[in-house]
Amino acid sequence: MRITQQVKFLTAALVAITGIAFAALAAHSPAISSAACAESSGGGLSIPSSDCTPTKRAKLVRGVAVAPTTAPPEVKAVIKAANKIRLKPYIYGGGHAKWKDKGYDCSGSVSYALHGGDLLSSPMPSGSFVKWQKPGVGRWISTYANGGHMFMTVAGLLFDTSAMSSNKGNRWTKSMRDTSGFKVRHPAGF
Repeated sequence: MRITQQVKFLTAALVAITGIAFAALAAHSPAISSAACAESSGGGLSIPSSDCTPTKRAKLVRGVAVAPTTAPPEVKAVIKAANKIRLKPYIYGGGHAKWKDKGYDCSGSVSYALHGGDLLSSPMPSGSFVKWQKPGVGRWISTYANGGHMFMTVAGLLFDTSAMSSNKGNRWTKSMRDTSGFKVRHPAGF
């Protein structure tokens, strides 16, 4: 009887300690909270965030991104701006000399969209986005950049000029690309 009581006590203590340790780890581990955030979101891409709260995902309807009703106004404005140029041709340097251009390159496209949400005041080349704003994946918007190319995700959809060749000339897609060699950043608060 005494051994049974000791086993029950030790089992209860182990369960309590494990629960406390897991709670502490979850509170301080971006990977655990990220996985929980990605699993709780539906539709679009499953992109974990280091400081995320679950967000609703945008939908892609006949090539047009539709923002979730719960998205902040800035995110809705970024999507609206990106939709305006989603079918514009790729032109190297496009969107850097002026906001309204005949076509846009990768960073010109992202700059235009971010400007639409009042998150960027002037166009930037892809290399400048490597150190832009906050490091890591954002809750709503994430930019991926290196010296030669860049793209972004907005509410779970990929906005990328490299998607244009396989996506009927559209910059939007639900398919995430390889992010190796890219620095991920996000605008503060998003």
